[in-house]
Amino acid sequence: MTNEFLNNINEYDLKEKYLSTNPEDSENPVFIKSEEYVNKDAAVQEKSSHEKSAIAVSTTNLSVWFNDKPGIENVNINIKKDSVTAIIGPSGCGKSTFLRALNFMHDLTPNAVVTGEINILGKDITEYNSIDIRKKVGMVFQKPNPFPTMSIYDNVISGLKLNWGHKKGLYDEIVETSLVQSGLWNEVKDRLKISAYSLSGGQQQRLCIARTLAVKPEIILMDEPTSALDPISTAGIEASIHDLKKIYTFIIVTHNMQQAARVSDFTAYFYLGKLIEHSKTSTVFTKPKEKLTEEYITGKFG
Repeated sequence: MTNEFLNNINEYDLKEKYLSTNPEDSENPVFIKSEEYVNKDAAVQEKSSHEKSAIAVSTTNLSVWFNDKPGIENVNINIKKDSVTAIIGPSGCGKSTFLRALNFMHDLTPNAVVTGEINILGKDITEYNSIDIRKKVGMVFQKPNPFPTMSIYDNVISGLKLNWGHKKGLYDEIVETSLVQSGLWNEVKDRLKISAYSLSGGQQQRLCIARTLAVKPEIILMDEPTSALDPISTAGIEASIHDLKKIYTFIIVTHNMQQAARVSDFTAYFYLGKLIEHSKTSTVFTKPKEKLTEEYITGKFG
């Protein structure tokens, strides 16, 4: 029985219910759950299951080491589905290290060691292979990186062609949908066959977002996606994130406090490789619990 179940049971009533139907066991009654209690216990278990299913990413004592030096240490966090979580903190505090751990990117780094547990969409990350995890967890980098030899159209479907074998008849629809979602469709719909490198920096970054969306991941990681962009391009990407969080979970590393306040539902503050605070963005920015968080938010260092 769960503690909550026991706390809500009147022991005398339960005993009476049992003895009324099992009088022979009056000296050594074995408590059984009546139907109403079984239903109540099931509801408690269902609630617990629902709470777990509402978590997109969770980590337990997650640490990443490079050449015996810690990048992050003992990070414990739960990130909710269909929300935007901003990762903030000064340079070198482990923000990008944490982000890259969530889709096996440290496997490509020599002398990197990852310890602890990472749970992605209800499964331990080790239960995925590198291809499967990238179906679930997409990545958008700080610098736009469209494929230079491909057209806009081919960039969007490149992930599908390489790994997922979608029918060609669906490509047009996927390209349009992905470009609409990234806010780029109206600007490029009449020139899909031209080189992706003909686009501006902001357009290239939105193309990279469209390329990520095309494979329909459930979680999208973004490592300072607007740091090199002008305010108009930044606003366009932030608008897309706001619209898309209804169906995707976003985890965004940013140095821009105003951006974190604008786009995120939750904020996690890292300092010297450790997670200092994680809460609703409104709480972190107005009533932080930790002094280190307050000092960073108010600009005393960083």
